[in-house]
Amino acid sequence: MQQLLAWIPLLPLLGFLILVAAPLFSRRELPESISAAIGVSSVGLAALLTAVVALTIFRQDPSAVLQVSLWQWLNVGTLQLGFDFHVDWLTLVMLAVVTGVGFLIHLYSAGYMRKDPGYRRYFAYLNLFVCAMLLLVLADNLVLLYLGWEGVGLCSYLLIGFWYKDPINGAAARKAFIVTRIGDTAMAIGLFLLFNEFATLNIRELLIATGSASPNDSTITLAALLLLGGAVGKSAQLPLQTWLPDAMAGPTPVSALIHAATMVTAGVYLIARMHPLFALSETAMSAVAVVGALTLLLAGCSALVQSDIKRVLAYSTISQIGYMFLALGVGAWSGAIFHLMTHAFFKALLFLSAGSVILSLHHEQNIFAMGGLRRKIPVTFLCFTVGCACLAALPFTSGFYSKDQILLSAWEYYHGFNGIWLAGMLGALVTGIYSFRLLFLVFFGDEGSASAHCEDANNGTMTLPLLVLAVLALIGGLLAPPLQAVFGEIQPLHPAFWVEALAIATPLAGLAIAWRLYLHRRRPLAEPSALERFWFSGWGFDWLYERLLVRPFLFLARINRNDIVDALYRGTAAASRLLNLLLTSSQNGQVRWYMTTLVAGSILFLALLVAL
Repeated sequence: MQQLLAWIPLLPLLGFLILVAAPLFSRRELPESISAAIGVSSVGLAALLTAVVALTIFRQDPSAVLQVSLWQWLNVGTLQLGFDFHVDWLTLVMLAVVTGVGFLIHLYSAGYMRKDPGYRRYFAYLNLFVCAMLLLVLADNLVLLYLGWEGVGLCSYLLIGFWYKDPINGAAARKAFIVTRIGDTAMAIGLFLLFNEFATLNIRELLIATGSASPNDSTITLAALLLLGGAVGKSAQLPLQTWLPDAMAGPTPVSALIHAATMVTAGVYLIARMHPLFALSETAMSAVAVVGALTLLLAGCSALVQSDIKRVLAYSTISQIGYMFLALGVGAWSGAIFHLMTHAFFKALLFLSAGSVILSLHHEQNIFAMGGLRRKIPVTFLCFTVGCACLAALPFTSGFYSKDQILLSAWEYYHGFNGIWLAGMLGALVTGIYSFRLLFLVFFGDEGSASAHCEDANNGTMTLPLLVLAVLALIGGLLAPPLQAVFGEIQPLHPAFWVEALAIATPLAGLAIAWRLYLHRRRPLAEPSALERFWFSGWGFDWLYERLLVRPFLFLARINRNDIVDALYRGTAAASRLLNLLLTSSQNGQVRWYMTTLVAGSILFLALLVAL
C-alpha cells in the first residue's frame, strides 16, 4: 500500500511527459479529446489513489503515519537526504484538496478550453502544476519541499502567461515570478540557517532538534521569520500580495487551481507543517497573526470596489488566506487547515462559476456590464450563490464552521477582546458585503449591456464539476479532518454567548448592507471617491514599489549601460583607433620622409642612452 503513494505525484508527471513528448511522435497536433483524456485521467487516478489510502489506512487509524523511502537523493558532507515521502493526516488533507479539487478543475477545463490553439500545452502545464504541489506536500525534508515549492512557482509563471502573445499577460507572469522569488530567497536563507544550526533538513529530525531549544531563542525566531517570508510570498500576503490580482491574466480554471488547490495554500501548509518551530517564538507567532489580520482587512476593502469579476475573487482569496494566517498565528493549527479545505471548495466553485459567466458573456468581465443573469444561466447562478454564501460564512455553510473556529480561537488565545479578533470580525463584515455585492450586481437587477447577448456556455464537462463543488461547499463543514495526531488535542472553546452570537450575526449584517446598497445599482458612481480609488489600486502598493524598487533599479541599469568601466574600455578602443590612424598616415611612400624619421629616431634613442 505504501508504494502506491509514489504513484500519486508520478501519475500527473507521466501525463505531463506524454503531453509534452506527443509532437515528437506525430506530425499532427493531438486531438483535444486525447489531450483532455490524458490530463484529466492522470489527476483523477491520483485522486482515486488518495481516496484508497485514506479509506484503507487513515480511516481506521487517524494517528497512522506512512513513510516511503524511494532512493538516496543527496549525500554531500553532512547533508544526507532521501527522496522520501511522509504522510499523516495533514498531508492527507492536502493530497485530497490538490488531487480532488484539481481533478474537478481539470474536468471543467476540458470544456472551458475547447478550440484553444494551446489545448495540449495547457493540460501539460496543469499536470506539472499538480505534480509539483503534490511533491511539496509529500516531502519528508525541506529540500524536497523546496523543489516542489519552486516547481509551483515555475508552473504559475507558465500558466499565468499562457496566452503569452498579449504583452499584458507576459508582464503579469513575470510579476508573479519575480515577487514570489523575493519570498523564496528569504525561505532559502532560512533553510541554510536551520541546517547550519541543527545539521539536518529532514523535517521530523529538525523539529525534534528544535524542541530542545529554549523558547524565544534568537536563531529560532530568525529562522521562523525567514520561513514566514517564503510563506508570505507564495500565499500572497502583505507585503508581497501584489502579484495575485494581476495573475488573473491566465485562463479562469488556472485561477481556480492557483487560488483553491495549489500555490497560495503552500505558505499555509509550510507554517502548519513547521508549527513546533513557530510555537517556540512568540515574535514569530505574533508576526504571523498580524500579517494575516492586516492582509485580510486590506484585501477585503479592495474587493469592495473592484469592477472585474475575477479581481474581486482574487482579492477575496488574499483576504481568506489572511484568515488562515491569523489562525496559525493564534495557534489554531487545525482551524487554519480546516478553513484551507473549505476555502478550496467554495473558491474553486466561485472561480469556475465566474468562468461560466465570462464565457456566456463572450469574455466580458466587467460586473457593471452584467445583471439579471439568474434567469439566463440558472445553474451557474445557483452555484455562484452557494459559493458566495460560503465565502460570506453564512450560518450552516462550510465557510461558517471553519471561520467561526478561527474567530473563537483568536478570542480565546488572547483571553478576550483583542485587536486580532476585532480584525477578524471586521473582515467577516467586509466579506459579507463584497460577496453579495458581486452576486447582486451580476445576477440581479436589470440587464446590463453585456447580458442581452448572454448564451449559456455550460456543457456537461463544465456543469458536473460545478454541481459537485457546490455540494462540497455546502457540506464541507461536516468534514472537519481529525488532525489531533498532528497538532495535539484541540482545546474546547468556551466563548461568551454574545461572542458566538456576534460571529453569527456579522456576515448576516454584511448581507443586509449589500442588499441595501447594491441590489438595484447598475452602474458605478460617476466619480469614485479618493478612498475608493485608493482601495481599487490595492492600497497603492504597486505605485509604491514602482517608485521605491522598480524605477531605481531601471535607473541603475541605465547607469550600468554607460558606466565608468564601459567608458574606460570604449576610451581605450578609441585611442587605439586614433593611434592606428596616425601611424598609417606616416606610410606615404616617400624615401626622404622615411630617412628623416630614421634619423630622428636614432637621435632620440641616443639621447635616452645618455640620459640613463
